Amino acid sequence: MIHQECFALPRLININRHDHRVSRTSVLGVVNSVCGVCRQKVDWTWGGYSCQKCPHYVVHSKCATRKDVWNGKELEGIPEETEDIEPYVVIDDNTIQYFSHKEHYLRLHVNDHLWEENKRCSACTHPICFQSFYSCIDCDFILHQNCAESPRKKWHVLHNERLTLVTSKADYFHCTACDRLSNGFIYHCGDMKLDVLCGSISEPFVHPSHPHHPLYYIPPAEGKQCNGCNRWSSLVLTCIESGCGFLLCFNCATLPQVVKHRVEDHPLSLCYGEKASGKYWCDICEKETNPKIWFYTCKEHRASLHTQCVLGDFAGLMPGSTLTYSHRSYEVVRNNSMSRPFCRGCESHCMYPNPIILKMLGTLDRYICSLNCIDGFWYPKNVSGM
Repeated sequence: MIHQECFALPRLININRHDHRVSRTSVLGVVNSVCGVCRQKVDWTWGGYSCQKCPHYVVHSKCATRKDVWNGKELEGIPEETEDIEPYVVIDDNTIQYFSHKEHYLRLHVNDHLWEENKRCSACTHPICFQSFYSCIDCDFILHQNCAESPRKKWHVLHNERLTLVTSKADYFHCTACDRLSNGFIYHCGDMKLDVLCGSISEPFVHPSHPHHPLYYIPPAEGKQCNGCNRWSSLVLTCIESGCGFLLCFNCATLPQVVKHRVEDHPLSLCYGEKASGKYWCDICEKETNPKIWFYTCKEHRASLHTQCVLGDFAGLMPGSTLTYSHRSYEVVRNNSMSRPFCRGCESHCMYPNPIILKMLGTLDRYICSLNCIDGFWYPKNVSGM
């Protein structure tokens, strides 16, 4: 027997939780399996969807055909796409040709001890920091090894159409998942724009803060509170182990594990909160910190720094680039001068030494230090000095 609505189920589809097509079958036949979408147990004697290339991957029929999982397209009789999604061609053991930088070869550098503030990845815009990276042998194009391996097309849990990696520099965009401002590479489809870090998240996702249980995207009925920042979000990665309840928003899930900041000579490590008594103070803004909320720390000097104070609002922007925000043009510059720049938004010398700030294009000393300062900035009536 079969329900009338089940009789009309599509036979071959793509879902955003899996790289391959899945097909309808009357008996799944996979014992002790869990659904690839809801992560609940699947009865092997029932029908559902399974992958021909991955023998143990199965999905409930209702889960596979949810509107936030399936794009509504029946693929039976349609040839599978065979386009190349590999991001580079291997030239030799240490050399590649990247798909958007074919004019030059990139060479691998194993970097496990060096911080290069002046060398930044073109994909994620973050500095080269104790990570292996590829650098162009003829120009300044650099990619973290992980970023270089990001596929040209991929499925993502936040969108039910396949995303395309766009490497041409955008003016800027806000990542749909973490809301960070960026002008690096984008995973893009329609209104969905993900930076490379959020776009690279796939299930099961394992984070160092929760190493024993993987995390999955289970859309909540309402917002949930992130264990990293204590903020509420509807886009969270969830631990499905009974009684655990661990949640991470995409912003916390993609925070760099190690950073450098001008207030501290030593590298700063991401601390996943502490159970501590007494008061903690941020060495940058000199305001109180909650030790249960993630912060950056230098264990040698017991520094305690807000993640926002360390990274600032413009960490996703490439120094030297330009952008237009609220009808005004800016150059992205590093905040590395000995004196504190004067911000035209808050009309004060920058109290929080953000590593990246904006300089009004065509001026010598007119800066903006945060998004709040941009949004609150207004031109004075006498604009002759502008």
